[in-house]
Amino acid sequence: MFKNVFRSGFLIRTAHVLLTWFITLILFLHDTDLRRQRENGELMQPVVFSLLVLLSVMLYFTVSLMDPGFVLSDSIKGSGEELEEMIPQNPVPRLRRCGYCLLQQQPMRAKHCQACKHCVRRFDHHCPWIENCVGERNHRCFIIYLAVQLLALLWAMQIAWSGFHSSGTWKLWLIVNGFLLAALCVVGVMSLVVVLLLGCHLYLISMNSTTWEFMSRHRITYLKSYSDEENPFDRGILCNLWDFFCMCRTVVWEQVYYRGSHNHV
Repeated sequence: MFKNVFRSGFLIRTAHVLLTWFITLILFLHDTDLRRQRENGELMQPVVFSLLVLLSVMLYFTVSLMDPGFVLSDSIKGSGEELEEMIPQNPVPRLRRCGYCLLQQQPMRAKHCQACKHCVRRFDHHCPWIENCVGERNHRCFIIYLAVQLLALLWAMQIAWSGFHSSGTWKLWLIVNGFLLAALCVVGVMSLVVVLLLGCHLYLISMNSTTWEFMSRHRITYLKSYSDEENPFDRGILCNLWDFFCMCRTVVWEQVYYRGSHNHV
């Protein structure tokens, strides 16, 4: 399930954790709501906030180290026999052969990631921040991580804002509030990035599309015959959201595509 922690992404993951806890420490040490509540013996919000930050870090490592849906070469024969039984004769288009890892039949919606050196089922994108692909197996966890991270960031912004105090001069104000201001700027930028990411992903999920398909649909064989407004995998917003968040199964996309192609024709 998990890859080796000490890969090329080790420094990125370490930087993420250190930055997260450094900002959290700043929020606790400055005269913010968290510190005032802790000093007054009101521990509910400080404990909940700490647990939320801890949850975001755990989800980060889960998404970062989780198998995104790598296609293993020794499983292709079995899946090919299964496809022959489940898909009507002469499906369009033919399954591709991967020129990198030499798979004889690359599953539909899969793509080879040169960073991970594997084909990934329902490939969405390779995320440099988690140093892992986002694919069929970890896409849902990735969305949950973004939602939890956004909640923690927005709460951190409110906490940081509560810690600013006026001073006689700008120089004195920067000395008193410099670290808090830096933390607020970092949290603000990260919040904006996470909002954009989460919004884009939810939009694509509601259409049953991936980032790769959305950005490169004119170069993808099984989407070339469709207009920009058409998607052979789209089952409607509610069904798409239900399938993504509530269905825990491997989908044979060739079978879904054939039904969509038949209706399209």
